[in-house]
Amino acid sequence: MSIVMTGGGTGGHLAIVKAVKEHLGNEALIYVGSTKGQDKQWFEEDSDFQEKYFFETRGVVNQGKLGKIKSLMMMAKAMFQSIKILRKHKASVVLSVGGFSAAPMAFAAKLTSTPLVIHEQNAALGSLNKLLQPYATHFISSYLNESPIKAYPVKQIFFDNARVRKEIKTIIFLGGSQGAKAINNLALEIAPVLKEKGIKIIHQAGVNNIDEVKKSYEVLGIEAEVFGFTDKLADYMNEADFAIARSGASTLWELSATAVPTLYIPYPYAAKDHQFYNAQFLVEKELAWLMRENAIDVEKVFDILGENMETKSKGLMHIVEKDGSKKIAQLLKNMIK
Repeated sequence: MSIVMTGGGTGGHLAIVKAVKEHLGNEALIYVGSTKGQDKQWFEEDSDFQEKYFFETRGVVNQGKLGKIKSLMMMAKAMFQSIKILRKHKASVVLSVGGFSAAPMAFAAKLTSTPLVIHEQNAALGSLNKLLQPYATHFISSYLNESPIKAYPVKQIFFDNARVRKEIKTIIFLGGSQGAKAINNLALEIAPVLKEKGIKIIHQAGVNNIDEVKKSYEVLGIEAEVFGFTDKLADYMNEADFAIARSGASTLWELSATAVPTLYIPYPYAAKDHQFYNAQFLVEKELAWLMRENAIDVEKVFDILGENMETKSKGLMHIVEKDGSKKIAQLLKNMIK
């Protein structure tokens, strides 16, 4: 019997898989994703999985008419392959974390009556998860009262790194592994003032922007830790006293677990504007700041940097339940026949 884990495309989805699988011990694990996105980068060499499958699939949203038809055909082909995988590995349960990578296997689970557990990362439900919610054996979301597990699956190291921030000695800019031009530009604009204040800069510029951003800092005469994709994110967050970041779910909850006060600048083109609603969830609890990308105001940013960090930091320590990934892993174990 095996547990199939599927979904991805972006780091936010994949981080869920990574966090949960750490608590599945010696269970037979199968990963099913896509050749598009970051799936292969994260898991192609991961020895925790008995087998890995990457389908030629892509998203349907934001495609033209012919593009949508082609995407659906690719998905249908992958779905039939997924049915074979479920039977070959005698799957007991499928964990879907959403994203276009998850569609073929999630539908295959429905067609073969394989128990389906869905994890929704965002405050605004993704299209696929919303469609499949009625058919899921369990639907998990930190934002829904009816969820069987409210804790978000954050790796334990982020909780271990939690500390109260009282003053800002280090700022981290997080635009995701692909980078965020607006956050990069903001970082470079305020960097001279940060230097005057003696504030260290850590900057996730994106894999395609590293050289350009590094050069810009050099021109400004400013030392900064600049990176793209990294497996040291927990360490970087631990060092930071304040963050300016996108508000993808995993980033948001990891920063919260580490108790880092954060100004969120949501990706404006995220499906259903889910990054905005993720951040709004914390803003309504007075635990974060939120600024639209098209309304970035440098003076307001400096005003925020002068606010009380300690209150926000202490509050964040109580907003995230621990053991989310462990609880999801246990639920999956209980479903193995």
